[in-house]
Amino acid sequence: QVQLVESGGGLVQAGGSLRLSCVASGRTFSSYAMAWFRQAPGKEREFVTAINWNGRSTYYADSVKGRFTISRDNAKNTVYLQMNSLRPEDTAVYSCAVDRYPRRSYIASPEYEYDYWGQGTQVTVSS
Repeated sequence: QVQLVESGGGLVQAGGSLRLSCVASGRTFSSYAMAWFRQAPGKEREFVTAINWNGRSTYYADSVKGRFTISRDNAKNTVYLQMNSLRPEDTAVYSCAVDRYPRRSYIASPEYEYDYWGQGTQVTVSS
């Protein structure tokens, strides 16, 4: 059974930073791309960023490009999301997800390409 556990969310002022972590178990972590999605109140869940299985390739939504950085430590089965220059519009529940297929040759962004999800961690940015 695959489990994903996020941590690191909280309340921060606009312009501040947070670092989210997601620890995975139950699958060969180093063979799968990982992604972060977020869902704001009353809105659809949206793709934020993803990193391929070996960490050599990343992909970002335009809304976070230049402010957020995804990384992974395969030895720790952990993916990170460093969020800088946070804005009130970044307020959402952030969830990590694992790719449906191992060692995919490209980074996928649609939700249906990811088959296991964490419970999410709340990020609130005050103005």
